[in-house]
Amino acid sequence: MRGLKFRRQHAIGPYFADFACVETGLVIELDGGQHNEEVSARRDQQREAAMREAGFVTLRFWNHEVLTQTQEVLEKIFQTLQTLTPTLSRRREREERHSFEE
Repeated sequence: MRGLKFRRQHAIGPYFADFACVETGLVIELDGGQHNEEVSARRDQQREAAMREAGFVTLRFWNHEVLTQTQEVLEKIFQTLQTLTPTLSRRREREERHSFEE
């Protein structure tokens, strides 16, 4: 996607993201019906908060959305990647400055 790589089951703190693009800080979570339950929804909020603290933006999609509305899901991912592109540029600049300083 746009030349970016996504990792499957990527560890972020004590959690595993379904898919993560470390370069842009985007996490994509795919949820089944069990995530509709109150306990699961609370856990999902905690996961998202931890990932946000680690510098990641989380997109959540229901499994059936991915299967039946694939184009819409892809468009949402592309839109989000576009908004994260400035973040990506800033991250690369910081990494380059940091490696230069060493």
